Amino acid sequence: MPAGRQHFPEILALNAESVRFLSPLSAQQLEHLHAQAAYHKVIVERQHVLAFLLAFAPGSPYESVNYQWFDTRYSDFLYVDRVVVSRAARGNGLASLLYRDLFQMALAKGFRQVVCEFDIQPPNPASEAFHRRFGFAEVGTQPVAGGAKLVSLQRAPVRRPRTT
Repeated sequence: MPAGRQHFPEILALNAESVRFLSPLSAQQLEHLHAQAAYHKVIVERQHVLAFLLAFAPGSPYESVNYQWFDTRYSDFLYVDRVVVSRAARGNGLASLLYRDLFQMALAKGFRQVVCEFDIQPPNPASEAFHRRFGFAEVGTQPVAGGAKLVSLQRAPVRRPRTT
């Protein structure tokens, strides 16, 4: 379902739970990102946010160095800023559900690619394996966080689902 302001406290808590893989997020920053997002959805069960995904289209005023890397090189993309699943709900396919929905939205709106990044120093093998399953491939790398991290910049083509 589309994320709403009523979900913000739980979104912020989920972000804090996984902050070692993400950038920190304040309530004010979340409000700003939500207003700019091309896609911001949550998965809710029993009135609790279990997962969320936040993505941006080209030309957004988003100041992330990773988003800007893509925005200066590509004109047609959806950038996944963050996908977060609560610790208690991991392994239940929620991130995949959000990604499939994002790719369907990208196809419906005519985007040709979805882009993202994940840490390779320190490594995040779970994210790497997850993204590989969705057809992502590396198109570059860049240091972030003052050189404390190195990210792999990834892209995946948006294709029509196969009919079998």
